[in-house]
Amino acid sequence: MRGDVKRQLLLLAVALLLFLAGMLAYQQQKTVELRVGVFAGSNWDVPDGDSYAVVEAAIKRFEAKHPGVKVTYVSGIKKEDYSEWLAEKLLAGEEPDVFVVPGTDFNMYAAMGALQDLSDFGNQDKQFSWDVYYPAALDYGRYDGRAYGLPVTSVPTLMFVNKTLLAREGIAIPGNDWTWQDFLEICRRVTKDTDGDGVLDQFGFYDYDWKLAVVTNGVELFREDGRASYFASSRMEEAVQFLLQLHNAQRGREVTAKDFDMGRVAFRPFTFAEYRTYKPYPWRIKKYSSFEWDCIKLPAGPSGDNVSNLQTMLMGMSAKSGHRELAWLLLKEICYAPESQQLMLTKTQGLPSRRDVVEADTSQALFAANAPGCEEMNLRVVSEVMERAVMQPRFKGYDEAMLRANNELQQVITGIVPFNNSLNKLQKEINAYLQQ
Repeated sequence: MRGDVKRQLLLLAVALLLFLAGMLAYQQQKTVELRVGVFAGSNWDVPDGDSYAVVEAAIKRFEAKHPGVKVTYVSGIKKEDYSEWLAEKLLAGEEPDVFVVPGTDFNMYAAMGALQDLSDFGNQDKQFSWDVYYPAALDYGRYDGRAYGLPVTSVPTLMFVNKTLLAREGIAIPGNDWTWQDFLEICRRVTKDTDGDGVLDQFGFYDYDWKLAVVTNGVELFREDGRASYFASSRMEEAVQFLLQLHNAQRGREVTAKDFDMGRVAFRPFTFAEYRTYKPYPWRIKKYSSFEWDCIKLPAGPSGDNVSNLQTMLMGMSAKSGHRELAWLLLKEICYAPESQQLMLTKTQGLPSRRDVVEADTSQALFAANAPGCEEMNLRVVSEVMERAVMQPRFKGYDEAMLRANNELQQVITGIVPFNNSLNKLQKEINAYLQQ
């Protein structure tokens, strides 16, 4: 009798073990793996000690909401190596389900069908709204009128102001509605030889170029399809003439980064990521400790406004993903969830791409806590800049066209080539290139 009971218990134990093994095998079969493609470091080329924080937090939330789904990513890929890594994965058909799309590669991947069109996903998802994003950030992920990427984070360009230098010269910090003329007059006033050795050693600006002047004067450089340019327009002429005046204000002297770092320059354009990095301790002490500074909007041209260009980091979905519905939800968790967007303020040097998150009172408090001493700039002002920001074109041949234009315009601005008829000549050359 005892033997029968023992035998029955043994059989029961074996059956239970087999049942548990079957359940485990079933669960393993049901487990879905999604892969994410990201790189280490900052998208804005500033120090970043926790580049995976936002993605890891999003993955943790996503896995908690979706039992049976495992999300993985490869760590340690440097930003400078990421584009090549992604291209190799795409060629091998091993690309991640969701991945960061380098801005320089976005048009190519969208055109060749490597990126999933997200338009219908977003339109049909009742828990999603395109309207929460800043327009320029959202446009960054569009190709041929369709959405192929969602903005993760963005940064506008602002104007650095050396408050110590201006105070020493008895000049007030310009307001956020300042103009090219204000900029030019201050540059003329501060450019001088301060030690009497006959050599200029204090200057108005460093690193301000014609591309920023174009943005702030409302210049449209190219036709939308990238097949024609407008370098001979009246607004472009205003921009180049202004750059000629700026160049003359510094009497042809080539101002260097060293001049700027030593506090000898009044103005320099900065991305907001640089502002957030170097404004607070400890980087402020390491980088610019000899003078007080802050940032304001870029000066407005006579035909433009105090606007800025906008750089945006994008993420997209592989068109070959075998789990597109889940991949969309994961993409949304990283790029759209308010929790992820707000982490941009504490874990990265970029800014949320969602307008409502940037303008939230909690975001302003987080920003103020992380950038003490900020007087001229706050997130309300930044939001105004981002709302009206301009996105550079990204048609095929854009980079080469801009490189050719830059080479020509630098010779005009520095006086090597006469200004007369130079823009008409440049426009013909660029159009010939674009129409090849």
